[in-house]
Amino acid sequence: MAAPPGFEEFVTYRSTRLLRAAYQLTHDWALAEDLMQAALAKAWRAWSRLSGEADPEPYVRKIMFNTYASWWRRRWNHEDPTGEVPERAAPASAITQIDDRDEVWRALGRLPKRQRAVIVLRYFEDMTEAQTAEILNCSIGNVKSQASRALATLRLDSSLRSEGAVA
Repeated sequence: MAAPPGFEEFVTYRSTRLLRAAYQLTHDWALAEDLMQAALAKAWRAWSRLSGEADPEPYVRKIMFNTYASWWRRRWNHEDPTGEVPERAAPASAITQIDDRDEVWRALGRLPKRQRAVIVLRYFEDMTEAQTAEILNCSIGNVKSQASRALATLRLDSSLRSEGAVA
């Protein structure tokens, strides 16, 4: 079956941004690709309605974020505990930056899914509260409260505090 007119161009020009947003949600490239693919498959079925819009990307993003939210309800994402903690090498400046970035990603991963989605949309994708609310199909007040709770949780996360800082 042939792709609807304009769909291939949309995928060609927008898939990089969609994949980046999917990765920020999942923290796993394979899952991010699956999430983007699932969203594009759903958008393909509705493309005849979307092609009349000036920019179908917000609708596709909404599909992607809703698909992500439904995945966590169905899948058990667990951690595999290890018997021993690996030793860390002496920190160098580049290694420290990578470690800091990794700690931020891990802290984001510990947030509830809805709060993580709000943080990704607001601060990584640089969307307004109204745009975020539209994508997540909730009120602006809900976006504000979810962002506030998420930022409060991140502020209290001990892994994000610098070594010499006083709480």
